[in-house]
Amino acid sequence: MRRRDREVSDPAKIREIIAACHCCRLGFSDGGKIYIVPLNFGYQEREGQRTFFFHSAPEGRKIDLIEKTHCAGFELDTHYQLNPADSACAHSARFQSVIGFGRVEFVREEDAKVAALRCIMRHNTGREDWPFSPQAVQNVAVFRLDVEEISAKEHD
Repeated sequence: MRRRDREVSDPAKIREIIAACHCCRLGFSDGGKIYIVPLNFGYQEREGQRTFFFHSAPEGRKIDLIEKTHCAGFELDTHYQLNPADSACAHSARFQSVIGFGRVEFVREEDAKVAALRCIMRHNTGREDWPFSPQAVQNVAVFRLDVEEISAKEHD
């Protein structure tokens, strides 16, 4: 990280930034081009492993790229605010962001899919006691990104 003065290394602070985010952008390599997709998500940490959970339709470009590469970069950001100045180059911005990459795998077992969907709902609604019909669980693709590298920044 070039700007060490903006680095966030405290795990609790990183969790706080992730909790404040509503969109996680995944970036996939696609034949020399980059495909980025914004997704809602759930997040958990267990035994030192950071994991993001996502859901989507069971077919499409993103699904094809997961099957092909099993890896993705991710980016989350929050609390953006422009700090205006008298000259263009003196403007700056407040923000918090988290980036990294990891291994992406499908969650296929029904109980694990329900747990992942509840994690997503907990992040987005504050509740995780949502019921899911077996048909809904069967018809949705659920995947997880196990974080291999992560960094966070903030600028006030």
